[in-house]
Amino acid sequence: MSVSRLVEIMAALRDPASGCPWDLEQDFRSVAPYTLEEAYEVADAIERGDLADLRDELGDLLLQVVFHARMASEQGAFDFDDVVAGICDKLVRRHPHVFGGPTVPDATAQTAAWEEHKARERAGRDGEAGLLDGVPMALPALARAHKLGKRAARARFDWPDAAGARRKLDEELAELDAVVRDGAEPAALEAELGDLLLAAVNYARHLGLDAETALRHSNERFVRRFRHVERRMAEAGLVAGAATAEQLDGWWEEAKRLEGPP
Repeated sequence: MSVSRLVEIMAALRDPASGCPWDLEQDFRSVAPYTLEEAYEVADAIERGDLADLRDELGDLLLQVVFHARMASEQGAFDFDDVVAGICDKLVRRHPHVFGGPTVPDATAQTAAWEEHKARERAGRDGEAGLLDGVPMALPALARAHKLGKRAARARFDWPDAAGARRKLDEELAELDAVVRDGAEPAALEAELGDLLLAAVNYARHLGLDAETALRHSNERFVRRFRHVERRMAEAGLVAGAATAEQLDGWWEEAKRLEGPP
């Protein structure tokens, strides 16, 4: 089935005379949270290796694109065809080695060339002259920190190696400890904690890791291990809050042993 059928359905849903009341009430801002949610659900299906679910979630994400394009079309700004034409032009422009331009030796060189193309495009936009311009505010904080660090590194505003980033992590932890000892106001505590998290993201980047992915995996390990603790509490006839610290620690360590290394 062609994507044009989806475009037609969305047009019907947004028809002022016969459309869906909920769809008609929406605007770009109200739909944006659903767009982010669907993108996360795509990532979740990929993480779980569930291709059937991935198919469905990609459909939901595509619906978000069509929804936004339809609202833009109603305002005379652009339509779905313009969105498709724009991304096609961008892909050809950023892959000259595939579409008639000079070749690149490997994926690393292609990544560098891609970033150079993006930088030139950003420089041509009004109000986006700086290296950090264009990094979306709506990104998860860890993901945005990673991108900001990568952008700043292009100006050599970075540590030369992971050891420097690791020392910065120690420095920020010490500063956080100091404001905690001094009984600082919440705003000062938040600032120092934020600096510590930023330093952790940069250290991860220097190790070739993505902090957002690492934390997501740690979250899932925590869930699995805590569920084991809950099962043990149930087996012992204990309600939440009734187990001793020693029992909880023992069951947690048991969960880690059963799970094995990540």
